[in-house]
Amino acid sequence: MDALRARLDKAATAASVAGVDALLISPGSDLRYLIGAGGSSFERLTCLVLPVGGTPVLVVPKLEQPGYAGIPTDRLGVDVVTWVDGEDPYALVRAALRGTRVAVSDMMPALHTLGLRDAIGGEQVLAGPVLRELRMRKDASEVAALRTAGAAIDRVHARMGEWLRVGRTEAEVGADIAAAIVAEGHVQADFVIVGSGPNGASPHHSLSDRVIEAGDVVVVDIGGPIAEGYCSDSTRNYVLGEPRDADVWETYAVLQAAQKAAVEAVRPGVTCAAVDAAARDVIAEAGFGEFFVHRTGHGIGLDVHEEPYIVGGNDLVLEPGMAFSVEPGIYLPGRWGARIEDIVVVTEDGVESVNNRPHELVVLPA
Repeated sequence: MDALRARLDKAATAASVAGVDALLISPGSDLRYLIGAGGSSFERLTCLVLPVGGTPVLVVPKLEQPGYAGIPTDRLGVDVVTWVDGEDPYALVRAALRGTRVAVSDMMPALHTLGLRDAIGGEQVLAGPVLRELRMRKDASEVAALRTAGAAIDRVHARMGEWLRVGRTEAEVGADIAAAIVAEGHVQADFVIVGSGPNGASPHHSLSDRVIEAGDVVVVDIGGPIAEGYCSDSTRNYVLGEPRDADVWETYAVLQAAQKAAVEAVRPGVTCAAVDAAARDVIAEAGFGEFFVHRTGHGIGLDVHEEPYIVGGNDLVLEPGMAFSVEPGIYLPGRWGARIEDIVVVTEDGVESVNNRPHELVVLPA
């Protein structure tokens, strides 16, 4: 509760610095970050009103109030205002405000954003730029949760030989992996990518009915949230017997070197762009630059993709507590692809990886 109360206070201060009168937070990860419950977004408005210099107010439909019963709002200093069908919830938000320049959640439905605009008038801006400055810097409890999530997804990768076999489809393997993600400590599987053979050359391929064949390189990218809400995300690569393509081992060695170089570049004072360049330069120098088609990484926490983004042109300086993926890839269209991904946390003097499975291309029986 002390941590949540501190977050509410810091968010209000950040709103003041940003020149807005209040933050209007809809259900989602921002709400969970601030009060410990994310809720769900429906056509009925739920909104945390976090005014500068005033009392936070949670406006919630009466029928949704039981979903927030586990939050000690009194200890957090949050007033709860309920409403029933036929009442105007936007007027309740307006009544909790002291000004009309507000920052709304980035993912607030347009239905509610426009409803609030009509009720409040004034000016609406995004709350993301305010809250990301807080959420980017994980505290000790958040880092501990990321370690737990990382260890849980590592356990799934360690079991890959149980499911990944010649003659099975990607979808069949993916269903087993999804069940194991839950069994090993996650609330759910948020995503399961099993990209076999030429499908591995599509970075965001999911699952298909393609039958896995001997010689296939298979990209397995998996993750999900644990009970505390923090996410895992890890990619490893497997081959069924001897690789079909003669260039696999040499090319994969380039990818390993690129991922290692990027992780070793992470430390306080380095920019996000510099970490991206550390991986990209290795791949480009080996002649595969055109086949690395995405950023090197993304932040992670209560969302699987959040700030900071490890990409060229991002001059944000890394600070202790920032957590993100390091995941360069090489994708050869129509043939095969590979990506190596760890979640890392910036420490006071370097970097800690929360994923600890080997990076080598794992050979499974054909």
